[in-house]
Amino acid sequence: MSTSQQPDPRDRPARLTVGVVGAGRVGPALAASLQLAGHRPVAVSGVSETSRRRAAQMLPDVPLVPPAEVLARAELVLLTVPDDTLPGLVEGLADTGAVRPGQLLVHTSGRYGAKVLDPALRAGALPLALHPAMTFTGTPVDVQRLAGCSFGVTAPEELRLAAEALVIEMGGEPEWVAEDMRPLYHAALALGANHLVTLVAQSMELLREAGVAAPDRMLGPLLGAALDNALRSGDAALTGPVARGDAGTVAAHVSELRRHAPQAVAGYLAMARATADRALAHGLLKPELAEDLLGVLAHGTDGAEGEAR
Repeated sequence: MSTSQQPDPRDRPARLTVGVVGAGRVGPALAASLQLAGHRPVAVSGVSETSRRRAAQMLPDVPLVPPAEVLARAELVLLTVPDDTLPGLVEGLADTGAVRPGQLLVHTSGRYGAKVLDPALRAGALPLALHPAMTFTGTPVDVQRLAGCSFGVTAPEELRLAAEALVIEMGGEPEWVAEDMRPLYHAALALGANHLVTLVAQSMELLREAGVAAPDRMLGPLLGAALDNALRSGDAALTGPVARGDAGTVAAHVSELRRHAPQAVAGYLAMARATADRALAHGLLKPELAEDLLGVLAHGTDGAEGEAR
């Protein structure tokens, strides 16, 4: 669904008072985005001093109150707390009578679907799972990044249009995810985004060790092109010594990593094995070259060292 398409006015939720439980990086940004769409943030809760400062920056003049008070003031409540905290929070709010019938209760966890909100559903709330597939900084730039951002949406069928309309109002693209597919969906995002940060950070550290003065400037164009190629072409975009079957080069890499960054060896070998498997499966790595390469990967530093290229 394109962001240029607007929901039918009959399906568009009324202007709502909005509350945020958990002033981490996500909640204030979503509330600020909803404010731009005409909704009215009225309350936010946050524990740490950092979260309180963030709420003050992103949602100025919105009072900081305890979670139960957020629910008392808001028609639409964003539960933006860590995944492991969410089930207990929902149960606690429902058990203490904080949840009101007809209240929209939205969580932003990628791991969970709507069922984690069942205690609130039994109290009469309307449960929605809206997970933005985006990395957040906790600054106003996050509101801009929501434009065109995909949201993993899970909700009861009767609330599907309302859920999708809220996402569109935040500038996002709703993508329906089945309840039982939420953990796999979230694992896929973590594999691509979270691990990418680790890989890039390691790469920059190694370049500094190699004497490169501006590793970010060196990596920017390379990684941008690699990401674009991968999104366009998938496995056909694989390049480098593993995909070519250059066992000697890979052995030289492993040897140097053991000397300069032993903590990176396990990750390098794991990713190289995964790359080799995919390159073989898609006909990019010639079988006659794969045997030596896989031997190097199996034994860490076996195989002749070659010139890196």
